[in-house]
Amino acid sequence: MNNAKSKLALVAGILCISIFPILVRLHLTGGLISAFYRMFIAALLLLPYVFLSKKFRLPSTKLLLLSCVCGIIFATDIAIWNIAIQKSSATQATLLANLSPVWVGIGSFFFLKNKPGVNFWLGTAVALLGMIVLVGFETFSELNFDLAFVLALLSGMLYATYILISKNILEKADVLSFLSIVLISSSMFLAIVCGFSGENFTGFSNTAWLVLFVQGAVCQLMAWLLISYATQYLRATRVSLSLLGQAVLATFLAWFFLGETMSWDRILGAVFLLLGIRITFYNKSVLIKS
Repeated sequence: MNNAKSKLALVAGILCISIFPILVRLHLTGGLISAFYRMFIAALLLLPYVFLSKKFRLPSTKLLLLSCVCGIIFATDIAIWNIAIQKSSATQATLLANLSPVWVGIGSFFFLKNKPGVNFWLGTAVALLGMIVLVGFETFSELNFDLAFVLALLSGMLYATYILISKNILEKADVLSFLSIVLISSSMFLAIVCGFSGENFTGFSNTAWLVLFVQGAVCQLMAWLLISYATQYLRATRVSLSLLGQAVLATFLAWFFLGETMSWDRILGAVFLLLGIRITFYNKSVLIKS
């Protein structure tokens, strides 16, 4: 039963995250300040409930420190992701950052008990092929091996690191306590980064504030409550690869709400990506043994 609920939670969480690129493309605020308010608003919504309902459980010193590290890693990932997009194309940054399942697979092989099997690597290969088709083969001819390239690659590694560490923590701590610590540490870190970067914390339009609230409430709080719950019961490799599904949903949402082009190659790429994710959830080996 937990396995079925965790899969449903993962799908719902991915749907919540998929809204985020649509909101960012409205360009109502800067990238860094958007990242800060995404975490800060989520913290403002969650912390009163957690503490007033006495659901917060202070973990051991080791888990507390690891949770804080998770928050800083997640915040750094968001900050680097925005910088990479600003300094290069969004497609290049998306493609490189979505290599995270590969890093999770390698990390799981060395650090986690559940080692990735044949289905994971096959599914990853199929999903990445789908991602390549989705963003366009021409993206490869336009790759610039500069600072933005390195930052986008680092973003995927940080994302993978967050998934791996959080998987280890959530096997011993509850979701609400873990997420509370992550939101506090990431908000504080991003506030410092925005302060040093000279970002304005106020002066936005009413529409911008509404978008920032949706980012914090839906794209962060709801999404990561659901994904963190799923991470407790599903393999880290499956979670990381499933998160690629947000690219498919974001593409369709951009077509529906923003009028972006939906070509047959994008549809084919989406099919391959989803097929790759499905392969990783198939328990028996898909390869025929001789």
